[in-house]
Order: sequence, then structure tokens, then C-alpha cells
Amino acid sequence: MSTTAITISTTVNTTLEAAWNFYTNPEHIIYWNFASDDWTCPSATVDLQPGGEYKARMEAKDGTTGFDFEAVYTDVSAPDHLAYTITDGRKVNTHFSETAEGVLVTTIFDPEDIHEPEFQRAGWQAILDNFKNYAELQTETPPDFE
Repeated sequence: MSTTAITISTTVNTTLEAAWNFYTNPEHIIYWNFASDDWTCPSATVDLQPGGEYKARMEAKDGTTGFDFEAVYTDVSAPDHLAYTITDGRKVNTHFSETAEGVLVTTIFDPEDIHEPEFQRAGWQAILDNFKNYAELQTETPPDFE
């Protein structure tokens, strides 16, 4: 494994509690956890506690390929930080912090050795961008029809 961790981030226009909920709740994860529109996340399970398991099924929409992304949580400090270890031993840390512009979500992860680091960074960033878009759509104020 490469020893240089990769950092990605985005700022989400929502509250800290909402960002945490959208990021950690399987009912939401399935709507944003994929890097491109030709992939999907049909299921996710979360046991949000140290030692708890995280599992997300990732599949190409055309059914040609898929895999289970599995990890074990090592730290859960709601609503500010979570960390997990992927089944191949790589570590992932995600931090949530309030800023004047919204909630800054930063993920630092150990890359794998199969793909180039930039490819991995782009893929993880695309997923985080999907999260941002999903979370902001969920928290938009509906128009006043009164």
C-alpha cells in the first residue's frame, strides 16, 4: 500500500447534524454513494459504533460488475468525526466542521495499490460531490404555498 494518504473535501450548505445524518444513515447513503451516473448503491448497512460494520453494495447500472465495500468503524464521534478501516486494512477518517459557508466535510484515506492515486482521488471526490448535491437538495426550503 502507498503511504501517502489522499485528502478530499467539500462544503455542504446544511447544518452539521443534517450532514452527519445524510452521511451516516443507510436510508440516505443509497442515493449518493457512487462516483458516476452509471453506478448505483442499491443497499447499505451501518452499525455506527466502534467495532460496528459498514457495508455498501456498489453496482454498475448495466449489471456487468459490482462489489461490496466493507469496513469496521474505529471511531464514531457524532456529529464531528468518524473513522473506519476497510477490510483490506486501509484507514479512512472523515471530519465534519461548521464554517460560515456551511459544513466542511473532509475525508482522508489510504490509497490502494491497484489504481493511480489521482484516479482514486477523483473517484472519492465524485462520491463526496454526490453527497453534497444530495444533502443540499434534501435541506432546500420548500416554497411557501400559503
